[in-house]
Amino acid sequence: MGQIISQLGDRLGQMALIAFVYMRAPGSTLQIAKILSFTIIPVFLIGPLAGVYVDRWNRRRTMYVCDFMRSLLVLAIPLFLFYTKNLAPIYLIIFIAFSIGRFFVPAKLSIIPDLVDNKELLLANSLINTSGMIAAVLGFGISGILVEHLGAKSGFYLNSLTFLISAIFIFLISKKFVAKVSFEEVGKEIVEVIRKSVFQEIKEGIFYFIRKKDIRFTAGIIFALWSALGSVYVVIIVFVQKTLHSATKDLGLLVMFLGIGLFLGSLVYGKFGQRISHYKIIFVSLVLSGIMLDIFALAIYYYPNFILAALLALFLGLIIAPIMIASNTIIHNVSDNEMLGKIFSSLEIVMHFGFLLFMFISSILAERFSHLLILVVVGVLLSLLGVVSLFLNRKVAWLG
Repeated sequence: MGQIISQLGDRLGQMALIAFVYMRAPGSTLQIAKILSFTIIPVFLIGPLAGVYVDRWNRRRTMYVCDFMRSLLVLAIPLFLFYTKNLAPIYLIIFIAFSIGRFFVPAKLSIIPDLVDNKELLLANSLINTSGMIAAVLGFGISGILVEHLGAKSGFYLNSLTFLISAIFIFLISKKFVAKVSFEEVGKEIVEVIRKSVFQEIKEGIFYFIRKKDIRFTAGIIFALWSALGSVYVVIIVFVQKTLHSATKDLGLLVMFLGIGLFLGSLVYGKFGQRISHYKIIFVSLVLSGIMLDIFALAIYYYPNFILAALLALFLGLIIAPIMIASNTIIHNVSDNEMLGKIFSSLEIVMHFGFLLFMFISSILAERFSHLLILVVVGVLLSLLGVVSLFLNRKVAWLG
């Protein structure tokens, strides 16, 4: 229950940030990129270290303390900083809040075995993932409407409230927990933690990529996909705002339909995907994703209708879903088990680096070129990547 509420709060926070930028600098892709970058940078600086400490702390306590701290931080934005001309304090609060979130996420993923018996793990994980995805998808639609009608300031208040409610729910978990390592022992391992920091993980990941062709290839596909997502993210926000004349309502609902498409696409591919080569499905999905992105951009530009936009967003989600599932499956199949943690940690850095880099590049270009042109070009490049990959990797793609 706490996480369903928290998922809604996360979406409220995102929509409140978008509405805040819309209020301060309407139509500015660069301002959106700036404020969103502070939600991503903690992945590089905090993420690899957070997992080490979470394993040494009481996970339940870590979660409710993190949520309580984030509640106070988010509350400070509308109370003290909303109307200040200097955005630096808001950037700092966003950075700190999302840095705290890097401790919350691994604690949430790790606490399940503490709550249920081994025979119930699959059921518990399935319940959490399904309810979390549904809450996240619906959260975009609900938060877009709420922020549109109540304003960005109220969005931050509601986001703070959801963090507080989540903290209370987690605090009320009755099962007792014992930390594996006491806080006093943590200090003795600081040198080892630093040695195994993000730079060490990147180094190990790079060496493993070099030795494993399949992982190197999959990392390249993931980098390309997330670079494309970064390229269109801020551009499509402003594009939708201008074409459908709505700050957050239509944007949130479109993301909701995209999420429904991702969910349905995951179910369909999970059921029938074993019949098709993972490589082939990645290449074909890239081609179709690029085409669908172009159709979406051109259709909405010339025929600005929400129902049409929602259907196209749904189909786009259906097409994109198999790419990440197939990529993760390839990694599982070709990686040594003891390297999986490092590989996925490195891939997360690769994903967010591509996203952040091209988000800024496209936001700068969007100040000079039309948003429609950028979206169409990204779609064409995605399709070309898929076509070229099909031709260059025909044996791998068709024989698996």
